[in-house]
This record gives sequence, C-alpha cells and structure tokens, in this order.
Amino acid sequence: MNEIRTILVAEDNPNDVELTLEALGGYRIANEIAVVRDGAQALDYLYRRGEFAQRKPGNPAVILLDLKMPKVDGLEVLSKIKSDPDLKRVPVVVLTSSREEKDLVRSYDLGVNAFVVKPVSFEEFVDAVKQVGAFWAVLNEIPPHSS
Repeated sequence: MNEIRTILVAEDNPNDVELTLEALGGYRIANEIAVVRDGAQALDYLYRRGEFAQRKPGNPAVILLDLKMPKVDGLEVLSKIKSDPDLKRVPVVVLTSSREEKDLVRSYDLGVNAFVVKPVSFEEFVDAVKQVGAFWAVLNEIPPHSS
C-alpha cells in the first residue's frame, strides 16, 4: 500500500488558499496539505531547503500550482519541476485565474498534467478543487520511484 503523501498548494491569494483547504477538507482527503505563498517557497519546499530543510523526504502526491505568484512565477516553477529528474513525474495541476491562451500553451509545453481555470463562483471553485484533489491525490497511480 502506498504511503499517503502531501498535497502541495502553491497559491499567493489567501482567499483561494482558504477555499482550496476547505474544498479538500470537505472531501475528507487524508493527505496532509502544505501551503506555500510564492514560487520561491514552492521550490524551497520541493528541494527541502530554507524553512523546509527539515521536512520529511519524499515528493508530494500532486502540486496545485497558481501561475501568477510573487518572487518566482508558476511557469518558472513548473519549468524547474519538469526539467528535474527527481521531480518530473510529480503531477502538477495549474489552478489559475489566467484565461490567457499563451499561459495554457506554455504550461502544456512545459509538461503540466492538467490546467484548470479557477471558476468565479464559490461553489464552482470548491467543486473544481474537490475533483482535482480526489483524482490526483487519491485515484491517480504514480510510476514507481516517483516519491
């Protein structure tokens, strides 16, 4: 049986973080959820450096990644993840308010696993996060040696 792994939420908007946590909690997903507020923190988490140097080893089950973040934007974070042999198999779901076609195309060019535009209404947002979390953290099978 696979160990329950963390869901990494990389999101700078406090309201979206709260809604995401509520949605995942409401679905009773057993995974621990780690929240980072910018792209630099996301990379520190993944590489276990800085404030995350002491976190337990292993990659997240899935990364929910906002594109428009301070310090290091989501596309740069995605590029680093998908070009790293130790991280490239970690599923990354872009969860963004961006409806720009160039962001969609660039995300897929970099290897994103899914691209979800944040719905405007509270109910739609919560439902979208529940579905994304349930699929990637619970149902999706990962290749061996991906953690």
